[in-house]
Amino acid sequence: MLLEDLKGPRFQLSPGPSSTMWLFLTFFLLASAAQDGDKLLEGEECVPHSQPWQVALFEHGRFNCGASLISPRWVLSAAHCQTRFMKVHLGEHNLRKRDGPEQLRSVSRVIPHPRYEARSHRHDVMLLQLARPVHLTPQVRPVALPTRCPRPGEACVVSGWGLVSDNEPGTTGSPTSQVNLPDTLHCANISIISDASCDKDYPGRIGNTMVCAGVQGGGTDSCEGDSGGPLVCKGALQGIVSWGDVPCDTTTKPGVYTKVCHYLEWIRETMKSN
Repeated sequence: MLLEDLKGPRFQLSPGPSSTMWLFLTFFLLASAAQDGDKLLEGEECVPHSQPWQVALFEHGRFNCGASLISPRWVLSAAHCQTRFMKVHLGEHNLRKRDGPEQLRSVSRVIPHPRYEARSHRHDVMLLQLARPVHLTPQVRPVALPTRCPRPGEACVVSGWGLVSDNEPGTTGSPTSQVNLPDTLHCANISIISDASCDKDYPGRIGNTMVCAGVQGGGTDSCEGDSGGPLVCKGALQGIVSWGDVPCDTTTKPGVYTKVCHYLEWIRETMKSN
């Protein structure tokens, strides 16, 4: 893959000073087609419009990140996805086709969490206010905010247009594994990992505002391009795709998500005052 390929509408490195890890990932991808921080490997194409809250964020016509619709006028994403010129696409399934239910909106206000830290990934959450409300349809509707925090072992779904792998089951880590950038939204079934287990994988890096999710043995999780997207457990938005280990198609470590339940007051107060 040429460097120019990484600049096209199907791929964009997450912006911001989010450490040398993100820069390293770009060059690692050139060599072995793998990456960190936001991945959706070993997943399958979602049933079209089965995740009606799924948002695609674009900058200057290029796909940048995922996000979640939480009200007719508000979208929730990761702070590291912030760019100057964002457009919100809703009702999407295939990003290269127009199927009819798509809605496009401009962003009138970008509000990253005031305590966001790029280096540590802490408080990696951002609200986007839409210039005008969306029309609620079967293909475009908000996801519920959680009423409690996620529990270890809880079944969840992560979705996005990030890198996917063609590894066969049991071949995680194969030197012949390939990853590619799909046109269609992909989903993966994963589970909440306990804080104690996650801390063993990322010693000293997991804060109480983060939650880990994945599958036993790795290979299924979010990847490059899924950043900012939803982790939905029992119908509630419990996580925002934030960061993880590299390379994401061979690691056995879980992905790390912003824990939405810790930000409910900030979300509601911010929406109320704007």
